[in-house]
Amino acid sequence: MLNDIKNDAQTRMGKSIDALKHDLSRLRTGRASTTLVDHIKVPYYGSDMPLNQVASVSLADGRSIVITPFEKNMVAPIEKAILGSDIGVTPTTAGTVIRLNMPPLTEERRRELAKHVSHEGENAKIAIRNVRRDALQHVKDLLKEKKITEDEERRADDDIQKLTDRFVKEVDTLAKAKEEELMAM
Repeated sequence: MLNDIKNDAQTRMGKSIDALKHDLSRLRTGRASTTLVDHIKVPYYGSDMPLNQVASVSLADGRSIVITPFEKNMVAPIEKAILGSDIGVTPTTAGTVIRLNMPPLTEERRRELAKHVSHEGENAKIAIRNVRRDALQHVKDLLKEKKITEDEERRADDDIQKLTDRFVKEVDTLAKAKEEELMAM
């Protein structure tokens, strides 16, 4: 019973870390990254498809992304989808190739992004603490139902707290690394 609670808490806390990693990978740091356009959906024969399923997405150099549609008639819909997205980059088209040039970040924008990173980190910590609260409540419920002893409850509480501390430390590490990456440009 207690192992199930701990394993569930660990899985849910891991998902919070994964969500944070995904959110941080989408932040534009001045360097080009194909993850910047992963979330863009393009209308394709009546349904919205991810960009990487209708075009080849690659890096030309450190500051530009090259998008090559699989079909020539997809250039305009891809451009429109990029313009409608939240990445803040205007596409440049040359024939059937679409280029996204990443402008260098200003100092003000870097500070803004660093604040956003710390905000995302705080949200991840809150999610982890909510998982801890749920796990501790399950343990207390087991104690009330007399399915575990008080010693087992104390041990489980300590284990859950150690788990929480480990995941919070990982969030801090991820956020600090992303902030340093932003400010180093």
